Amino acid sequence: MNAHALPNVPVLHSEWIKIRSLRGTLWALVSILGATVGIQALASATIGPSEADGAGSDPLRLAFYGVSFGQIAAITFGVKAFASEFHHGALRVSLGAVPNRTRFYLSKVVVIGGFALVAGQLTGFVTFVAGQALMGDRGLGLDSPGALRAVIGSGVYLTLMVLFAAGLTAVLRGGTAVLSLLIPFILLVSFVIGDHASGLGQYLPDRAGQLVLSGRPQGDLGPWAGLGVTALWAVAALVGGWIAVRRRDA
Repeated sequence: MNAHALPNVPVLHSEWIKIRSLRGTLWALVSILGATVGIQALASATIGPSEADGAGSDPLRLAFYGVSFGQIAAITFGVKAFASEFHHGALRVSLGAVPNRTRFYLSKVVVIGGFALVAGQLTGFVTFVAGQALMGDRGLGLDSPGALRAVIGSGVYLTLMVLFAAGLTAVLRGGTAVLSLLIPFILLVSFVIGDHASGLGQYLPDRAGQLVLSGRPQGDLGPWAGLGVTALWAVAALVGGWIAVRRRDA
């Protein structure tokens, strides 16, 4: 890849402005924090001693229960951030301003990923601290085993889900198909497989990535290895999106 294809400040700035100016996209970004923290606060406030200390429970995983809902907002943000290019000839205008399609695509991915990473890390920290504060003496602290890893990992996981959705949106050239397929797939598969994923199920993007939130071993993957599997899904989607943007007509 030559230097002319790499993102530069003017193009990055233009992509920054696009996201800030699209109200629906910006609200989807804010919803990552709102949905995750809100659901977690509600769950933490209603979890009793029997649920928290019950046989087979994972206190660390319970501390990030809200992430299962926040990932829906993350997917929505990734979709909306890229789908705007496929409405009313916006992609044609964008490529008119930035003829190098690789530079345009990489710039968009960098800005989307940057927004997602900041929102994700803030979400992970606030979710853990607020949720555990509501649990009182039964709550975990940042010095609890695996807690800091889960806080950081939750932000990275949400970022990867954003990029995964953005890449698929570029491949399918629209957000409706991605939302219609990805959200039901993740929700249904997660419900069917449950918390003890094994076999091929543990390599699905959401199941693998959420292992970083667990305090107990599950399946063949460790916490960071699971997050690595999700990263591979995201990279595959982004590469597919890059190929689609490069080869298809605007």
